[in-house]
Amino acid sequence: MDPFSFGYLGAGLGAGLVALGAGLGIGRLAASALEGAARQPEASGDLRTTMIIAAALIEGVALFGLVICIILATASA
Repeated sequence: MDPFSFGYLGAGLGAGLVALGAGLGIGRLAASALEGAARQPEASGDLRTTMIIAAALIEGVALFGLVICIILATASA
């Protein structure tokens, strides 16, 4: 196997793990927010706002991870 192939392999695995982690994190966030809204319906507006902000932060971290994976893939070429 070519040594540069390991760079591509690492970048691909890293991108997959970043996407998986972000998806699981946002899924758990949404489940908790819906559970909280079901328990206390009058606070659903605040929960929704907090959930959207937290989901945006999770997506931002995932985007940084994907950018790093792309940099790793192009740097190994």
